[in-house]
Amino acid sequence: MIANILSIAGTDPSGGAGIQADLKTFSALGTYGMAVITAVVAQNTRGVRSFQALDASFVGDQIDAVLDDVRVDAVKIGMVANAEIARTIAERIERYALRNVVVDPVMAAKSGDPLLAPDAVAAVRDGLVPRARVITPNLPEAGLLLDCAPARTLEDMENSARALHRLDSDWVLLTGGHLKGAESVDALCSENYLDFIRADRIDTKNDHGTGCTLSSAIAAKLPFKPVPKAVADAKRYLSAALAASDQLQVGGGHGPVHHFYASA
Repeated sequence: MIANILSIAGTDPSGGAGIQADLKTFSALGTYGMAVITAVVAQNTRGVRSFQALDASFVGDQIDAVLDDVRVDAVKIGMVANAEIARTIAERIERYALRNVVVDPVMAAKSGDPLLAPDAVAAVRDGLVPRARVITPNLPEAGLLLDCAPARTLEDMENSARALHRLDSDWVLLTGGHLKGAESVDALCSENYLDFIRADRIDTKNDHGTGCTLSSAIAAKLPFKPVPKAVADAKRYLSAALAASDQLQVGGGHGPVHHFYASA
């Protein structure tokens, strides 16, 4: 069976993040990708210039159009832009009993430019996180969800991962790329499970869209594999895409990963 995976997220006209990265990831991993757009973003590898959120009712209409016609095996939720859109998505998850939901709580671009209205953090935390099978915040995003300083040590990461799990998602993958060191360490946590996933840190500035790519890869794997295995496979895919990213020549800032490295 070829899985049908839906991304609900914002755009990136330079192709490295957002909907564009999600669809590339779905295709690279052999699934059928679909997309609902929440916001149109003017950005490139150097940063975000502006964005326009779509009307929440129109976001809902897009979701309805897909779900009324197509079997959806997993959903990745990225940039939601504002609280009204977040609430609309949460309502549709309930209405359609959507499964294998991966929430990447996108709050800022790699450049640090904000991609989420300040009043929307609570809507993501209270509406989307409890309906997720997996959430994939990075350390700054975890700090905002928990209203605390971002983790600085592995002990901090463990405490943050456990606190995030208490927000009621089934699983938490807290990504630790913001920490220093030769390894990049993520914390995977559920009710009776905690594991630190270690990977060599890849020396490249081409890390635009890494969070989008990782969460989409997890969504592509979830219809077939348990969460720890899906996460491990997704991490391997992202590491290889990062390692091959210097083959691309895209932009003058943080370039994209090479989603199709395997077929290059």
